[in-house]
Amino acid sequence: MSETAPKTELMRSLGRLVRGLSALFWGLPIALVLCVQTATSGWLNSNEVYGYIPPLAATSLLFYGLWLMGEFQKQERVWTVALDRAKLASLVNVGLSPFLHWHERLPDEPLFFWMIAALGLNGLIFLLSLNLVLKRLAAMLPDETLRMETRAFTSVNSLVLVLIPALVVAYFSLTRVGGLPRSIRLLLELIGPANQWLPLIVLVLLPTSITMSLIWKTKEAILGSVFGPGR
Repeated sequence: MSETAPKTELMRSLGRLVRGLSALFWGLPIALVLCVQTATSGWLNSNEVYGYIPPLAATSLLFYGLWLMGEFQKQERVWTVALDRAKLASLVNVGLSPFLHWHERLPDEPLFFWMIAALGLNGLIFLLSLNLVLKRLAAMLPDETLRMETRAFTSVNSLVLVLIPALVVAYFSLTRVGGLPRSIRLLLELIGPANQWLPLIVLVLLPTSITMSLIWKTKEAILGSVFGPGR
């Protein structure tokens, strides 16, 4: 009886862990698409009253996924600290997501603009925190290949996510002094003012896709260790 209880608890926590990883896997692209669509005056803003709900629901799904994962290995302090930091960043995203709709409705309101800027920065922090969570999780799983891949790809993601705000700051600094290279000016003119944030979105897609790949591989490794490779 005493051996059955811990095993049952472990299986329950593994089940919640897998469901949490699934929520993160689907939540990341959904949140990115809905947030960008809301911010760029798409069909989501046709409802002036409830247009903030889609990004709010998408970011809440990410928080829900992390919350489900909290039942796994509660005694591992390094793991729980990394998970709590990701939860905090995710919760901030939930709180700031309605400003995407409000800023689209009132683009001249400075407060809304700065809230969107804070959301963008915190979104990068969230991705960085999520990569650290996956790295800590892989370290606890009996899959050496997964651990090596996770260490390598999270390092690449961390570098890209740190470079993105640096590139944004450099862009606005060069714009102010008029020192933007001619090739970049031509590219921005070709893209058009309506899609001026497209290069930044494309750049964010790289760490997002890598993170999704790591989430999927981690989930498959967990299922394989529980049910066997031939499940």
